[in-house]
Amino acid sequence: MAKAPDATTRKSPRRSAFDAQAFLESASVSSKVTEFRRTEIIFRQGDPPKHIYYIEEGGVKLSVLSNSGKEAVVSLLGRGEFFGEGCLTGLPCRTATAAAIAPSTVLAIKKEEMIRVLHAEHALSDSFISHMLARNIRLEEDLVDQLFNSSEKRLARTLLLLARYGKQGQPQKLLPRISQGMLAEMIGTTRSRVNFFMNKFKKLGFIHYNGGLHVDDSLLSVVLHD
Repeated sequence: MAKAPDATTRKSPRRSAFDAQAFLESASVSSKVTEFRRTEIIFRQGDPPKHIYYIEEGGVKLSVLSNSGKEAVVSLLGRGEFFGEGCLTGLPCRTATAAAIAPSTVLAIKKEEMIRVLHAEHALSDSFISHMLARNIRLEEDLVDQLFNSSEKRLARTLLLLARYGKQGQPQKLLPRISQGMLAEMIGTTRSRVNFFMNKFKKLGFIHYNGGLHVDDSLLSVVLHD
């Protein structure tokens, strides 16, 4: 007769990775899926914050407008990322404008519903907290990048982030038609400087164009070079 394994040797079953998108799309969550065309506005700076959003496909640009009318791009987000999370903190209005930078599918969840499911589903809470921590770390790194690095290094780092460098299962490809003007706004330089460095990166084989902008891992050498 086979001997049952004791408690010290019995292996616990492996937990599968939590699928935030599948959960948010499930019948247990009240949400709305919306398709946005390229450049279409999702919400505007100053709007009342009623929803939090999750990107299923495509990409979203977050930008702010100063009192003098100057616009600055503060972030480009892609598949699997949340945005509009400021509504959960009680902010009276949106602090940025969100617009699609490619044909995009976005899941909208009302603030009250998101608060409910965050309390009810601990795996979603863990996933959301991890997302927010990663976003905060990236913002801190962006600030350091602006203060200490050259515009060439800032552009290389931005391209790698947009290509989701280092994330498993993600293709090394940017969303199509991200303009050099938008990149210039993100790194705080002129379009002509971006054009100069993009041509340089292309000649060195760090990037290439084929149905969109592809970024090679070798571009990391620009960021690491002193």
